[in-house]
Amino acid sequence: MKTLWVNSNFMHPTTKGGQIRTLEMLRHLHRWHEIHYVAIENPAQPEGSARAHEYSHQSYPFPYHVPSKTSPAFYAQLVHGLFSPTPVAVERFNPPGMRAFLQELIRKERFDCAVVDHLAPTSYFPDLPHAIFFQHNVETVIWRRHVEHASNPLRRAYFQLQAARMYRYERRVSQASGHIVAVSQTDAAEMRRLFDVTRITEIPTGVNIEYFLPPNIGGTGASAYSPVRSADLVFVGSMDWLPNVDAVLYFVREILPLIRQERPGATLAIVGRTPPSKITQLAAEDPAIQVTGTVADIRPYLWNSAVSIVPLRIGGGTRLKIYEAMAAQIPVVSTTIGAEGLSVNPPHDIRIADSPEHFASHCLELLASREIRARISRTAWERVNSNFSWEHVARCFENIIKTGPRLAL
Repeated sequence: MKTLWVNSNFMHPTTKGGQIRTLEMLRHLHRWHEIHYVAIENPAQPEGSARAHEYSHQSYPFPYHVPSKTSPAFYAQLVHGLFSPTPVAVERFNPPGMRAFLQELIRKERFDCAVVDHLAPTSYFPDLPHAIFFQHNVETVIWRRHVEHASNPLRRAYFQLQAARMYRYERRVSQASGHIVAVSQTDAAEMRRLFDVTRITEIPTGVNIEYFLPPNIGGTGASAYSPVRSADLVFVGSMDWLPNVDAVLYFVREILPLIRQERPGATLAIVGRTPPSKITQLAAEDPAIQVTGTVADIRPYLWNSAVSIVPLRIGGGTRLKIYEAMAAQIPVVSTTIGAEGLSVNPPHDIRIADSPEHFASHCLELLASREIRARISRTAWERVNSNFSWEHVARCFENIIKTGPRLAL
């Protein structure tokens, strides 16, 4: 089938969970169907459009500068967000002229179907009633959780404003879409409840088992990369995403001190792109904490750590980082929100804790026993290896493409 796929960014460099999910599925769908990919072009990352041929038949880079979160233009967008009815998280990825470009492309190419990937492109896609809306998170839930955990009154008020606008916007475009794809049963149920939608299907989360296989048991990836500093605990995630920043600060301030009461030298690696100053400052103040920023490959950081932590208090969708840690055969300690929507079986393949005391206790137990770590890791690896290949996930998505709405323009 000739499929139009519209996103707000290209797939390389691949640094976010949503990118990983889309890229891994598209690599398979590209072999089975004709994929035409439209996204905003970032001049600072030419790799993006240059590598689009790896997952699409034809790509269409659309020039537009999205202000970085450290620029004055971004703060101007935040101020504008006080008055605009459109959520800032959507409006900042809305290039002028993109809707007209898509209308002409659809008219000329006569696609069989269209996928609108993430929420932002719904603001400019010209025919949502005949498109598949691929929603990686329930954004309304994320913003409401920001409100719950905001300690600063001004931030809480701003989050409340954005949460209300996000709910109205997300409900409207969800109801307008021809079909919705969610990334878990939990998200699908939440969208039905919040937005009163029925045309919705969930797909599972996948992981590249071979890619994350540790080198000491047959994996081949480590030879290409330099050794990295080992750590007791590791957090992996994009550090320009507010839920990840909140998770790391919560862990360092409330959980790590409890762990160090019993293990004074416990070390932590925070691995992910674009950490803000409040995260880099953690390493400046504590030599047992390392903050890597963007890395070429996250696998050595998993392989060289004892426990993967996912102390999320805010978030939506599904956390790919958990299945990746399981595939890398490192045990995981997560909050309930961190593992939300995933098929896991605690305490056998993951440890779940929602208080600082319980989270610290699980970390300490795993750090103290190589045998327990090995047992949990083995059970977790067997689960993801048996059930969550990306080819299986892509086949699930393919079924939706084949039976879903058809473009009318």
